[in-house]
Amino acid sequence: MLKRTLIGLLRSFEATGDKAKDPLLKSHIYKLSKEKAWEEVTSTLKKMQGYKLLHEVKSVGEIVLEKRTMTGRTMDITVTVISVNPVTSAVDIYSASKGSLGDLGSNYRVILDIYRILDKKLAAFKA
Repeated sequence: MLKRTLIGLLRSFEATGDKAKDPLLKSHIYKLSKEKAWEEVTSTLKKMQGYKLLHEVKSVGEIVLEKRTMTGRTMDITVTVISVNPVTSAVDIYSASKGSLGDLGSNYRVILDIYRILDKKLAAFKA
């Protein structure tokens, strides 16, 4: 966690993906079709406390959320549901803080928090 805070001094964004060096930032794969995964992810994100849903684009599989930190900074979070094959989907998250300087690792912690909630909800479908 100290490493994330130090990296966060300079960087004010964090993203997940297939090629992420940090194993916690790898794409999360679920054994659900894209449509089913979309329904589950959007319903879960809408219920999360502290997050405001800005918009969702089902055709692209993108959900944009906003979160305000205790210090008053705004974080823009994009959750993407991607079809890997007809019965498997991946969820990726990009989080960026508005404002100058870094985020002290808060984007990293937000991504882990969202993944933790999604994994809890979709535990039966985790690949």
